[in-house]
Amino acid sequence: MVEADMTAHLNAAGQLATLLDRLDRQICGLQSASRIGKNNHALRVLDAARPVLQHEDGLPALRQRAGLMDEAGLFSGTDWGRPAHLLPNLVKHTLTQASQQTITLEAMSLLRFLVVATGEHATPDLSPAQAEQFLTQVLSFNLDRLLGQGLDEAQRHAQNALTPAIDRLMRYLLQEVGTDGVLDRLTDEIWRIMAQRPLQVDHVKAMILQIASALQTGTALTADAHRGADRLISALFGPTALNREDPGIPAYIDRLSRADERTVQEEAYAFARAMHDTGLVSDYHASFLRWAIEADQTKVLPDALGLSSTGLDALRCYEPLVRALVDVAIQPGTAQAVYGLALMLERGILYSPPVAPSLWRLLETPLTEECICALEATCGTALPARTHLIAGLIMFLGQPLGVGQGNNPTCQSARALSMWALNDPDYLLWLIAQVARRDRLVLHFEGEPLDTATLPPGLATSALLDADPISVLLVPHLDRAYAEMGRRCLGRPEDPHRWINPELHGWWVGREFHIAVDVATGALKHYEDFLRHFHACYHPQYNGNQPVIHPQPAGIAVTDSGATFVGWHAITLIRVGLDPTGQMRVYFFNPNNDSGQDWGHGLVVSTQGSGERFGEGSLPFEDFAARLYLFHDDGLTPRPTVPVPDDQIASIAAKGRKSWAAGRGDLCPTPPE
Repeated sequence: MVEADMTAHLNAAGQLATLLDRLDRQICGLQSASRIGKNNHALRVLDAARPVLQHEDGLPALRQRAGLMDEAGLFSGTDWGRPAHLLPNLVKHTLTQASQQTITLEAMSLLRFLVVATGEHATPDLSPAQAEQFLTQVLSFNLDRLLGQGLDEAQRHAQNALTPAIDRLMRYLLQEVGTDGVLDRLTDEIWRIMAQRPLQVDHVKAMILQIASALQTGTALTADAHRGADRLISALFGPTALNREDPGIPAYIDRLSRADERTVQEEAYAFARAMHDTGLVSDYHASFLRWAIEADQTKVLPDALGLSSTGLDALRCYEPLVRALVDVAIQPGTAQAVYGLALMLERGILYSPPVAPSLWRLLETPLTEECICALEATCGTALPARTHLIAGLIMFLGQPLGVGQGNNPTCQSARALSMWALNDPDYLLWLIAQVARRDRLVLHFEGEPLDTATLPPGLATSALLDADPISVLLVPHLDRAYAEMGRRCLGRPEDPHRWINPELHGWWVGREFHIAVDVATGALKHYEDFLRHFHACYHPQYNGNQPVIHPQPAGIAVTDSGATFVGWHAITLIRVGLDPTGQMRVYFFNPNNDSGQDWGHGLVVSTQGSGERFGEGSLPFEDFAARLYLFHDDGLTPRPTVPVPDDQIASIAAKGRKSWAAGRGDLCPTPPE
């Protein structure tokens, strides 16, 4: 293994040397080029710089050459030729939406700002202080890349081969420039992300570590941000009195073993407060649970998990199972599973007859070699693959709305996993057991079996490396099954999701199907009727005050912040109700890692403060309807006794036509009733 790693390292170094030799030759050509030929030579430099940018070790080498490229005239005759006039708020759009050449040019410009800020290079009209301020603002506008929250649907459609390289560049700039000036916004952004309680928080923890390091150097924060940062740091590195100064786990366990009963009880309370306040779990917390079980101090478990009477009853009824789950899955390296365990007990799903036996079976199921390799590729080898699998499952069952698709085009599969964890957990456990034991799924579509081991790949053409353990195992199989279901629907006169959604997700998906567009042409079709049906099915004022019984798949027409259509996206409609201000809202699950998105024309998805539960996004009913293009219902909704006002339908339809439906024809315009 060591020899293989060394060989790979030497090969990578040799490849980088070859790329840099080519780049240096092109820079020399640019230096000697005439004014007329500068443009062509600059393009050649960018073509040579791009693979260096994409190389994992290429950024320091590009930094060394940034000043030379500037002096050679790389930016001459372009908008980047006057760096003092560049606007940091435009960089994010360029890095996301522009061509690869322009993205590379922007990256070289950012490295130019870096060498000016550090005094390695000088350029007219740009002082080191100005350069540093510019980079700080750029970083604050690109916090999503630093926090690793994945792409929203608009960004996903715009991503290209340079996306990983630009993510790496942002992290490099933060490392070199420091966090001064970014910390306030970074702290606020971490709290916003954690309010959604995502399953994957490794990048968030890495940023909190950076904040802690910055504060140790004396970096100043506003009072509110400082309090918020202190709470995040203490939640991870010192949530209780016995570990306040982060002494290390061995020293902490030694202190616990010598502590009296009251001190141990206070430790349990403090762990629970920190965990439920932030959604983050300290490695000390995982160690505390293991110590409590081993030291026969299990009476503190309910308080350490912050359980209510519901969770306490579940713990008492299933204590042997909980002990086994802690023993296998909860380690300092999988501490977030403690939060999942607490929420799983609070949900009461262990009382469902198949769930506990299914968990016992999974604890004893041998993993296939393929499963082990997939888990190790994503989670590492420091802990056994089984530990990561069971920890991931506990988190899934506790936080069904915390799953994210990562930077993968697999929203259908991620949505399905979330729906099963929320509504049909024993089915999810059955799927995991299939893959863990046989590395295949056998699903059914209209009575015919689909064996994923025999199916070609679906939308995900490469291994999932930025997903949770359950998604890593199941999504490739679900993706193949979903694609095969689509192939079997070819030639049918309607959108294939009419048949796929009930067959893939479960019997509880409504068989009544409504769509706002004509599949063959993409034009609107009975759009106003579609909106009336949606009100009649889901708006409590028009459906006899009927709640959403089962979560239902739905489709939205995703728009960017300019309200421009970018694609179709799968979400889950969870519930409809009044928010704290009395406004009717739709609460839904978005499998993008961050639901707080700007869909343009003032439609910004709320993730907290409007009555959302953890993991939900919400919009006012009319705004949600303006981006909806597909939904199901069970056909049991009573006929509305109160008609939906014509002006309300007209207003929503106008929002749709001005955004995602702009430029689409209207096959069957619906006159107002």
